[in-house]
Amino acid sequence: MTVGDLIGWLIIGLIAGWLASMIMGRGGYGVVGDIVVGVVGAFIGGFIARALNLAGPSSSDPISWASLIFAIIGAIVLIAIVRALSGNRSRV
Repeated sequence: MTVGDLIGWLIIGLIAGWLASMIMGRGGYGVVGDIVVGVVGAFIGGFIARALNLAGPSSSDPISWASLIFAIIGAIVLIAIVRALSGNRSRV
């Protein structure tokens, strides 16, 4: 993995986390939080894609539109799970 790949994954994570938090409502989680949600969401999205026999992100082209879409789907799933486990607490 090169520095360019790492920067690319961070950018994909930021975009995916931000978009997922906007889709799910209540705004973003800050830059670092959005990156974490997006990167973890990418792993979840990749797992979902493989489980459904869909073409997920490949190792030859990890930074693509498919990666972004699966990262957003995974981040939405992650946000839904976190909210379900934490309950409906109001933000301070």
